[in-house]
Amino acid sequence: MYIPKICSTFAPDFKKDFEPRMDLTACNLVKIMLKLVPQDKTVTCGFFYLQPDSMNYLFTSESVSEGHPDKVSDQISDAILDNMLAQDPHAHVACETLCTTGQVVIAGEVTCNGWVDIQRIARKTIAEIGYTKAEYKFEAESCGILTALHAQSQDINMGVSRATEDEQGAGDQGMMFGYATDETDNYMPLTLDLAHTLVYTLARIRKEGKQMLYLRPDSKSQVTIEYDAQNRPVRIDTIVLSTQHDEYVQSDKGQCTNVTPELIKKDVIDILLPRVATRDSRYGHLLHAFLEDKNAKLLVNPTGNFVIGGPHGDTGLTGRKIIVDTYGGRGAHGGGAFSGKDPSKVDRSAAYAARWIAKHLVAAGVAHEALVQVSYAIGVAEPVSLYVNTNGTAQINMSDAEIAAKVSELFDLRPAAIIRDLKLTQPMYEETAKYGHVGRTNEVVTKTFIDSEGNEYTREVELFTWEKLDRLDKVKKAFGI
Repeated sequence: MYIPKICSTFAPDFKKDFEPRMDLTACNLVKIMLKLVPQDKTVTCGFFYLQPDSMNYLFTSESVSEGHPDKVSDQISDAILDNMLAQDPHAHVACETLCTTGQVVIAGEVTCNGWVDIQRIARKTIAEIGYTKAEYKFEAESCGILTALHAQSQDINMGVSRATEDEQGAGDQGMMFGYATDETDNYMPLTLDLAHTLVYTLARIRKEGKQMLYLRPDSKSQVTIEYDAQNRPVRIDTIVLSTQHDEYVQSDKGQCTNVTPELIKKDVIDILLPRVATRDSRYGHLLHAFLEDKNAKLLVNPTGNFVIGGPHGDTGLTGRKIIVDTYGGRGAHGGGAFSGKDPSKVDRSAAYAARWIAKHLVAAGVAHEALVQVSYAIGVAEPVSLYVNTNGTAQINMSDAEIAAKVSELFDLRPAAIIRDLKLTQPMYEETAKYGHVGRTNEVVTKTFIDSEGNEYTREVELFTWEKLDRLDKVKKAFGI
């Protein structure tokens, strides 16, 4: 911060007041200096730069694995949505799932010109996650599945459907946010990106079945990073990792060993963290420094045993991990969940569009970070408002309001336009239900679906279209960059 340096005969008094109080804010320091300046005196002021260590701060984000009960619910809801969209691209779906011990409840509203085998889709999703053993007390083939889906409200449909496609109304009122930062190569907050990578890599190790053979599907991570005054990551302060596990692990010689937090922590240090460090060079050096930092904290299964987990240990619900799904607390959230909703629901489609815009603004060099808000009224196509906040990091000579006005000219935020531009009628959503809806890789994949006759078939699907920078040149030109 910059504060006046008083060059007068009473400078010693200022020094006496100032030195013991280095923790004061800039505002309070100015008040001290003004008290020291007699009203009938004129003083000469200079400036010096003060950056005490206390200006560094800690920020934390968490993530959960695909086996977390809330994520199990999200994946079932989105798998059902995908199979409906595969048959009817204009299906309207609002599918909620509850998972608990030996039981799945699926409820919601649907309008679809097709038929899907809800039970088969749910069981397939649960098996792919890894709940395939009876000892988990939640298992793909034996759990009960109760379906309570019914037709969508005609009152809502009347507000959404229009004779002209471009005038399609928003499926509900509300505000949606998108965020991007140049802190990482994928324009995501580093805390969340690292938290996602930890549980994703742990799941890959579990499914490979070669190391850490005691792992079960449910796990959580939490990462705390120290930032400097310029919001740059300095060091990893704390990593918390909790993973469900078997009580015993069998060695190659047939001997059984208790699985303890100490054993898991050793494997996290020797197996997991090195794989994470080599997977992504963006934070490899921070992880290596973390392992060598005596003041860093690595907490593995801090409560002790974590044998009981998944839906048996904690009931799961669709839409209960919305901060994990988005920006880990770094960017704002409008409160609407994503999973189980077709793209006519702006809770989902407009949030993706806001991320698409924010990422373009940062990638184009308009700002180092950008938060974009868009809001709607139910049944109305045009947004009620559009807001941009660069948090003082704008790199061009424009106010945030002027940037927002330019954005409204560059991006059509009517629901039908968003759906068209981002190709949101594709069955592309199950992949979003684990490890975040944003910051992912845009790619074309081959997916398998079940038709109305119960037969499996494949088709190509483009994933995470809102992560594309397909309008980057247009944005740069508009902002004169």
